[in-house]
Amino acid sequence: MFVKNEVVELINKAENEVKDEFQKVNEICEYNTQKVLQAFQNNNVSEVHFNETTGYGYNDIGRDAIERIYSEIFGVEDSLVRGQFISASHALNVTLFGLLRPNDTLLSISGKPYDTLDEVIGIRENPSSLKSFGIKYEQIDLVNDDFDYEKIEKRLRVADTKSDDVDTTTNKVKVVEIQRSRGYALRKSITLDKIEKVIKTIRKVNKDVIIMIDNCYGEFTNKIEPSNIGADILVGSLIKNLGGGIAPNGAYVVGRKDLIDLVAERLTLPGEGREVGPTLGMNKKILQGLFFAPSVVASSLKTAILTSKVMEDLGYSVQPKWNEQRTDIVQTIEFGDREKLIKYCQGIQMGSPIDSGSLPIPGDMPGYEDQVIMAAGAFTQGSSIELSCDGPLRSPFVAFQQGGLTYEYGKLGLMKAVNNII
Repeated sequence: MFVKNEVVELINKAENEVKDEFQKVNEICEYNTQKVLQAFQNNNVSEVHFNETTGYGYNDIGRDAIERIYSEIFGVEDSLVRGQFISASHALNVTLFGLLRPNDTLLSISGKPYDTLDEVIGIRENPSSLKSFGIKYEQIDLVNDDFDYEKIEKRLRVADTKSDDVDTTTNKVKVVEIQRSRGYALRKSITLDKIEKVIKTIRKVNKDVIIMIDNCYGEFTNKIEPSNIGADILVGSLIKNLGGGIAPNGAYVVGRKDLIDLVAERLTLPGEGREVGPTLGMNKKILQGLFFAPSVVASSLKTAILTSKVMEDLGYSVQPKWNEQRTDIVQTIEFGDREKLIKYCQGIQMGSPIDSGSLPIPGDMPGYEDQVIMAAGAFTQGSSIELSCDGPLRSPFVAFQQGGLTYEYGKLGLMKAVNNII
């Protein structure tokens, strides 16, 4: 498709103006690249770790090496990195069912989680939900894109069990869940300094509650991860940041060993847990994807920064701004117009390497209440580390863009999208 000269000039001008932000991204990339390389070397990765297992998957040394590497990178006791996880939502589901028991309470302190967890939690009725097993759910919304520290502290304060007038059964929260990225919400994604502050607030009043982070879209966007600032357990996808565009599926859960053991036994079965699960030839792709991940995440961040600058120059409301601190690879553009949202997503599809001749249209999606338009000409279905753009067809008609395996491809995709709405 022809791209107008005015679009090329607009994007090249914006690119020149964001060079300082690109340099910050380069520094983070170099730091995380060194961290990944060191973990590979410390765990003596060799060709033998690429071998596959089938059937039960006993004694898979490649799988074990991958999980040791993840543990080192995240600075945690243990990890579960498996292709048996279908998606991050599946991994979150398994983690919640692994940690929670009947009459336990799950407390989300970042507002309502992703739409795909509505039926997992029981916000929307489902006979297989946590709610159907007697697990309670509570929610504390963000205030001005920050945690409601006072309300969180009040809710989590440990009850005085010696007092006759306090019902400790209703005061007990088992798991606190924080969603780092915004999902389809219009709030900002949550920066690590805010996550660190709220973890310290929680620990002042409750030493025992499990702090779980939905880490999707956030890995390698900073030099540290939530596990380095006090989170107990993190969950993320391999077809997002850490898969580097190479891992074909899967997800990870990292954190305290006792918690990882519970999750592993929910994923497979009690008594066998992490000892089973064939890798079916995925080890090399998982390792290679992780090896490329710092660079791929950097490309995604640069694509997002350029998009933010260009779309703001065109008069659209964007989040984050091009020069703001970032905590994930997601860039939002508020169109305020149904047709412009559709046109922009269709332009991203035109700039994709796969199915560039296809025209995405809004449709019903499992787990979502509104129709959604999704543009993703990706090598891996649903891979949002590859340049993709989607959004629910509801006011104010916001596009959620993420990914870019290389910055150059991301820039070209942006050109097509801008050209399509002008």
